[in-house]
Parts: sequence; C-alpha cells; structure tokens
Amino acid sequence: MKTNLAEPIRGTPEGREADRILRTCVHCGFCTATCPTYQLLGDELDGPRGRIYLIKELLEGKQFTRKTQLHLDRCLTCRACETTCPSGVEYGHLVDIGRNIVEQQLGRPLVESVKRAALRAIVPNPALFTPLLRLGQLVRPLLPGGLRRKVPAPQARAAWPAPRHARRMLVLDGCVQPAIAPNINAATARVLDAIGISLLKAENAGCCGAVTFHLDRQREAAAYMRRNIDAWWPYVEAGVETIVTTASGCAVMVKDYGHALAHDPAYADKGRRIAELTRDIGEVLFDEREKVKDRLTLHPSRLTRQRVAFHSPCTLQHGLKIREKVEVLLREAAFELTFVPDSHLCCGSAGTYSILQPQLSRQLLKNKIEALQSGDPALIATANIGCLTHIQSGAAVPVRHWVELLAERLVES
Repeated sequence: MKTNLAEPIRGTPEGREADRILRTCVHCGFCTATCPTYQLLGDELDGPRGRIYLIKELLEGKQFTRKTQLHLDRCLTCRACETTCPSGVEYGHLVDIGRNIVEQQLGRPLVESVKRAALRAIVPNPALFTPLLRLGQLVRPLLPGGLRRKVPAPQARAAWPAPRHARRMLVLDGCVQPAIAPNINAATARVLDAIGISLLKAENAGCCGAVTFHLDRQREAAAYMRRNIDAWWPYVEAGVETIVTTASGCAVMVKDYGHALAHDPAYADKGRRIAELTRDIGEVLFDEREKVKDRLTLHPSRLTRQRVAFHSPCTLQHGLKIREKVEVLLREAAFELTFVPDSHLCCGSAGTYSILQPQLSRQLLKNKIEALQSGDPALIATANIGCLTHIQSGAAVPVRHWVELLAERLVES
C-alpha cells in the first residue's frame, strides 16, 4: 500500500511504525472473512481492510469524524485478521496508533468520556474494584436474573503451596482476577508445585496496563508497565525462569512491553527482557507435559471422563499464536473435548468492549455460547478471566479456567 503521511506525524515513532505497517498491506481482503464485526455488520469499514484505509487517510491528514471513531471503536482488537493475513500486517499495533490519534484530536462526548474515565479508574485498581465487586456479590441474590448473571458468585481462596523447590517462576497476579477468581493462580501454583516448580508473587505488581492502554491512554498505561517491571526486576536478577500469566489477555500486553516501552531509555531494555521471560501457563505446562502426566490420576475407577468445550480466547490463539497446547493437556488429563464451530471467533468480551459496545458484544456472546454448547458439554473451559466471566453470564453450564480442571486431577505429592 502506497502512503503519503502528513508532515506532523511522518517523523514521529508512531508515524514511522504506522507507515511500515501500512506498506505491508496488499488489499487482499482475506482478513474480512475472519473479522467478527464485519460478519455481523457487513460494512467494509467495520472490517480490518476498511479500518486500515481509515487509518491511512487520517495519517495522511484527511479530515476524520465521529463516524471514523465509531468504526475504530467497534474493532474488538481480537487480531483474528493477523492470523489470516498472508502479508503479516501488524493490525493490532496499527489500530492502537489510529485510535490514539483520533482520541487526542477529536476527544469524546461528556457521557462517554466519564464512562471511560470510570473504567480506567476502577478496573485496574483492586482497592476500588474489589470492594465494588464484594458489594455486588452481597446483593447478588436480590438482583434480576440478567444482572445477577453478570455478577460472578464469590469464590473461596484456595491454598497456595509454600516455596520449596530450586526451580522458581513468578506469576502476574493481575487486577480483577484475584477478586473474581482467586483459585486460578492458586491452582496454577499447585500444579507447578507438583512438578517441582515453586510459583512466587511480587507484592508490588498489579495491572498489566492493558485496560488503560486499549482505552487510548497509552502513556498512562506505561506507568503500570514500569511499576510491574520495578516489582519483578529483583526476581529477574535472582534468576526466576519465567513470568507466568494465567490470563491470556494480560500475557499479550506483557509480551508487548518491549514494544510499548521501546522509546523509554530507562525501561526499553528491561521491557524487552520482561517480554522474553513472559509465558502463558499453557506454554509452560506443555513443555513440562511428561512431568504433568506423571502426576495425573488416570485410573478409570477414580476418574469420570467429562465432556468439555474449550474456548480458546482471541488473545491466546491470535495474540500469542498458541494453538492446541491447552487442548493436548486437557485430553491427556482424560477430558473429552467437544467440537466447537467457528472457534476462531471472539466471544465479545474483549476487555471493556462488552461495556462500551454492549449490543455487538451480546450478539457475539450469543453466537459463541451456541457454538460452545452445541456439543453438549458438561462444562466450558477457557484461558482468560474476561472470557470466563463474559461467557458465564450467558452459559447454561459452568465455566472455569482450564488449569483448575488440571489441578483437580493431580496426585498429591
């Protein structure tokens, strides 16, 4: 794609990156076939190719409007288009640049600005999010059915094994997951402990920055990244093998720290190192699968072969490019995985998308639940807290993180 970027943006780091990405696009349109919003709306401007043209035009200095902003906002950033693209277009980075420019120059109406500011203040901040969640859970029995399903039931905090092994890994605790589903990381710690790895938490770490970043406050998000790096760095220097993530949405963000902080002289090298160390728990356990199999209770008399529908989050299969590793681990633990039609499509959670684009999100959720439940599973498993809570709000069967299922089938050491 030929470009002629406007002078104000041309020489900036964002302009140079956008120009490079735009020039890789060959207009083939393969991306539209896997774009969830294009499938729902049928509008070229609500597909990746159309949004790329919009971003190209705004970078070339052409006038843009609220309609431009709407088309960019409707993008889930699921990155299914990147999986399909034969030219390797880095669409996710490009749309981040485009949205940020539009946000800075156009702003937003008051109500929308307040809503986004509230999300940025509450979601990444456990000191605010956790009490609000607890209040919602307290009155949950009194809420109407639809609203009650959106408030996750309280979950007891499970035991976390004390460090006792020479091999050590660090876990990203995150912002909302410890309040909504504290057993996910505890289950991860138990699984790793069973195969000879101790899992540690850094007390001063927090939100990965993804919520704020994708709400077009990228400089603000960088502060979360720096805080995590500062909290993790002593562990890195002490030789932890890996930074483990149990939310694939967070993993995509942390693995992008090197890119996001590339122009920060104090944190660029550290950001790249953190990105190199970060791995999804599925990657870690797949590499240790022989040890995992040795710890599984596979005697038929002690196991019931449950039918499970696995929802692979967009951040896992398109962002991290991890496919079939979790599925292999679940099958080896004697779970029967059902066929899920259109498994490449987004569930509609997409961070704060379900709040900011509720109509599209509900339609995507309806389609996803129909696909997941079409094989009559006993439960649904996934790998991201956002997907888990979103799907649970409409599913007729329980929804759990897959590592919790694995933890329940381990032989105690």
